Formats: sequence, C-alpha cells, structure tokens
Amino acid sequence: MSWIVTKYLLTAGVVVLVSELAKRSDKLGGFVAALPLVTVLALIWLYVEGQSGEKIANHAWYTFWYVIPTLPMFLLFPWLLPRLGFWPTLGSCVVVTVCSFGLFALLVKRFGIDLL
Repeated sequence: MSWIVTKYLLTAGVVVLVSELAKRSDKLGGFVAALPLVTVLALIWLYVEGQSGEKIANHAWYTFWYVIPTLPMFLLFPWLLPRLGFWPTLGSCVVVTVCSFGLFALLVKRFGIDLL
C-alpha cells in the first residue's frame, strides 16, 4: 500500500511542479510540460514493478503513436481561447483530439500499425 501512495505522491508532484513553473514562466512551464515526464514515470513504475521488457517497450511504442494526433490541440487551444473562453475551448480541443486520433488510427492502420 505504501508503494501505491509513493507512486501517487511522486506523480502528483510532477503535475504540481509543472503548474507552479507555468505560473512563473510561460516558456519554462511549457518546456517542462512538453517533457515526457508522465511517460518516463510510467516506464519507471513498470520496470520497478517487474513488468517484462516487451511490455515496457510496447508502452513507449504506443505512446509515440498516441502523441502525434494530440499535437493539433496545442495549436488550436491558444487560437480558440480568446474567442470562446476556457471551458468551451477545452471541450473543443477534446473533440478535435478524439477526431484526430480516430482519423490518425485509420491512416496508420494502412501501414500495419493497429492503434485501436
């Protein structure tokens, strides 16, 4: 049980760190947020918990492919925010990301990459 609490605290600490840095510096906050910290932590947790190398490698592989369709959201969000406000922008970005992911999954399936 203490291991799970430790994982939660360290992982939550990363989110708090990013949000605190972003309050002080847009650029630094964005840079740290762009680092794959959650993925690195997940890889560490999988390794420490004795998961197979294949499982860990698959996690990294699929993370790469799942990141690509999220990228349009980062361009759309700053453009929509002054026009729609925060919550509608966030909702719109979620919809765009889900649609982008669906289209991307169909596209890469043609090349033998099964994301769904």
